[in-house]
Amino acid sequence: MNADLLDKLKIITPEEKEILNGKKEINRNIYMEPYSNIIDNKKLLEQNKLIQVRPHTRFVHFPEHKHNYVEVIYMCQGKTCHIVNGEEVELHAGELLFLSQNVTQEILPAQLEDIAVNFIVLPEFFDHTLQMIGKEENQLRDFIIGCLKNEDNHIGYLHFKVANVLPIQNLIENLIWSILHNQQNNRSINQITMGLMFLQLMNHTDKLSVGKKQYEEELTIQILRFIEENYKEGQLTDLAESLNCDLYWLSRMVKRLTGKTYTELVQIKRLNQAAYLLTTTRLTVADVSMVVGYSNISYFHRIFHKRFNATPKEYRSCK
Repeated sequence: MNADLLDKLKIITPEEKEILNGKKEINRNIYMEPYSNIIDNKKLLEQNKLIQVRPHTRFVHFPEHKHNYVEVIYMCQGKTCHIVNGEEVELHAGELLFLSQNVTQEILPAQLEDIAVNFIVLPEFFDHTLQMIGKEENQLRDFIIGCLKNEDNHIGYLHFKVANVLPIQNLIENLIWSILHNQQNNRSINQITMGLMFLQLMNHTDKLSVGKKQYEEELTIQILRFIEENYKEGQLTDLAESLNCDLYWLSRMVKRLTGKTYTELVQIKRLNQAAYLLTTTRLTVADVSMVVGYSNISYFHRIFHKRFNATPKEYRSCK
């Protein structure tokens, strides 16, 4: 990051001075109304503005809270630790964290050299971004639409580990500089810059962690449904194409969500289907093998016996 810009973000704020002088908690009046745990965009945004940026408050535990805006956190240097919907997310230099309006967040104390910036963004700011990234289904688009609809059941957070992706780093720095300097035509510039950043992020879904248990449940259902309907010939590449996601990311997700590889899941489905056909039809063993996707009969016999501890003929006769 530009040294002058980083120096500006390092400056100890009046709130931080109070904390260093002995105050044990954040100044809640800066962020929220009395007796509320919702950080209010009206407290942080100037009138008629859709986006603002401010340095993250260091030296203090930021208690559990929600936002009535979309928050984007960029780690300029150092690290911060966030608890988002009960999940621990450690944000390192160069990484981005997008939070929807409905997540619950808690932040552990940051130190002097841990410099993060918080983008306070009203959902409507993303209208232009949505137009730029098009109608193709992907996690970023789902995130924006969920934020615009203020849905409580969509992706809660996106964590991008993109420290080594230079175009994204440049766009983030441009966005911070533009907002802090309030240059002419800055709304259009900022919206276009954000759109360009999202277009770049779409190329790096392999560096993305999605914070959404329901999203993972839905993805698991999609994986299992695809196998159910395409177990004979369906490849992982076909599934990745249908979900519009990175093949290697999907391969890791299948293993993490199910405890098995895609190949193992397909084999289980094929053998279960073979067992069903052996007991409900008069197809020969060779025909059953072909129907479920195995042209090598010897291999089919071997893996069937390994799963059911019986040959196909023995399995049929005992049922």
